[in-house]
Amino acid sequence: MLINQIKRPFQYEKIPLDSVNTDKKSKAKNTAGTVKRIWSYLAREKAKLALVILMVVISSGLSLLGPYMIGMAIDDYIVTKASAGLGILLIWLIVIYFIHSMSIFLQNFWMVGIAQNTVYSLRSDLFHHFHRLPISYFDKRQHGELMSRVTNDIDNVNNTLNQSVIQIFSSLLTLVGTVLVMLYLSPLLTVVTMSIIPIMFLGMRWITKRTGPLYKLQQRDLGELNGYVEETVSGQHVIKTFSQEERVIEAFRERNQNLRRSGFWSLTISGYIPKVMNMLNFVSFALIALVGGLLAISDTSTVTVGVIVIFAELARQFTRPLNELSNQFNIILSAVAGAERVFAVMDEEEEEMDEQTAKELATTNGKFSFQEVRFGYEETPILKGISFDVSPGESVAFVGHTGAGKTTIINLISRFYNYDVGKITLDGIDIKDIKRSSLRSHMAFVLQDSFLFHDTIRENIRYGRLDATDEEVIDAAKKANAHEFISHLPHGYDTILDQTGSGISQGQKQLLTIARAFIAEPSILILDEATSNIDTITEVKIQEALKQLMKGRTSFIIAHRLNTIQEADAIILLEHGEIMEQGNHDELMRQKGRYYDLYNGQLQEIMAI
Repeated sequence: MLINQIKRPFQYEKIPLDSVNTDKKSKAKNTAGTVKRIWSYLAREKAKLALVILMVVISSGLSLLGPYMIGMAIDDYIVTKASAGLGILLIWLIVIYFIHSMSIFLQNFWMVGIAQNTVYSLRSDLFHHFHRLPISYFDKRQHGELMSRVTNDIDNVNNTLNQSVIQIFSSLLTLVGTVLVMLYLSPLLTVVTMSIIPIMFLGMRWITKRTGPLYKLQQRDLGELNGYVEETVSGQHVIKTFSQEERVIEAFRERNQNLRRSGFWSLTISGYIPKVMNMLNFVSFALIALVGGLLAISDTSTVTVGVIVIFAELARQFTRPLNELSNQFNIILSAVAGAERVFAVMDEEEEEMDEQTAKELATTNGKFSFQEVRFGYEETPILKGISFDVSPGESVAFVGHTGAGKTTIINLISRFYNYDVGKITLDGIDIKDIKRSSLRSHMAFVLQDSFLFHDTIRENIRYGRLDATDEEVIDAAKKANAHEFISHLPHGYDTILDQTGSGISQGQKQLLTIARAFIAEPSILILDEATSNIDTITEVKIQEALKQLMKGRTSFIIAHRLNTIQEADAIILLEHGEIMEQGNHDELMRQKGRYYDLYNGQLQEIMAI
């Protein structure tokens, strides 16, 4: 099958074209349903769409009237050598073709507006839906591949709407009108002209049967390439640190070849359409000239030279709409492939769907209770009957080896995931009965990977509470020990940052996220490796800021460096999703259990350094 062969070295001659349509994964799942959904967006512009259709009707009618009048002119004036009335006929032809041109201009102008508004709504709905999806959806997918759906796939739909809607209406009207005029002039020549249809149908069927799956495959390869590019650009430090440039380049080359291969064959096979149509067009002209000439010299026939000229022009107009319909069908298949990927995201269940009856939480004391909580990612169990209680204002630290379940507990507290069995309550209320937005409005997060937006330092801090004043922003920065380094920057709080925080250190970025947490004034605080990879001096500043931030707030802390959590009210040691030990630092040290061994092991490592 093609998808499997695409993984091989790039060799055009080895692709068995007859097998393209056997790849079920590449086929459109519901072409009719996807087209119907696109139409539902187009229908929002009914008034403009009606005007476009009116212009299409006018342009299609005039495109038939012009050749008809030329043919009549040949019979009435050129053959008979009469001149009376020829000037008026020429004026009418000028008027007809002028109106024809204006109608085409207007229909294209209005259709561009319709297409842009349609794509604007589609892109807005998709982006809106992105922010209603659960974290688990993004955890399982490359971000670049998802970005490709917002950009490339929707642009594909946009290009199709700009071209196809007018062409389809125009081609259908022109086709019907052409056949009616041809039948009126000469049924026999009409049959001759239409004799190419069976060959055309078989050729188009062979082509479109292969291009549909190929367009689907091309969009998939494009999404994978974009995802890989986004991943490698984001991970440049890691790539260079481990000197993996050549491996990354080779992996990109393979994905790039996959896209080149699927793109080559989708464009090559779809390119057969105009060649086939031109060949059939020439055949049609030859048949009309031959049969029409024989009929014209026959005394019993009503076919004249003018009729033959009209038929020659109408034959071109007959094959042109067929050609355009075939091309548009091919383009629509490409758009459907992109639209299906867009609608696949929009059909994902929103995060809010499971909390229709959930309620707002006006205030909270921060009292948590875990009761025999079990949870697993898909088929992999992570937490196995976790139970513990947290009083208001207490700080709880989770320790344990990687994969023990520390981050999973944080994800459940934040409702990034819902637990499977057991119960988690906040102030006695099951957190599943609290709206996520309401729950998280009482929380602030300081994570290991601090994320900063492409904006000023002031606005990055204010992100914690958008209605905060400039004075409150500065006050939060002072509490977070960030004011000093901000003041020394050339533009101070108006310094522009990007998401990587270029221009400031990792520790300074962390101080900004702490300031963001301060300004949010949360009741619940979550710290996930907040002091990892920080130099000693900055760590002291961060620890001081965190101590002040944690005062009076229920705090959950994840830390691998155990010397940073000695003052926590409770420490819970996890192994393989189970609680092995819990208590404060002194209690756990007196037990001389696993925490004791872990702490002394880290202490010895520090002493050795």
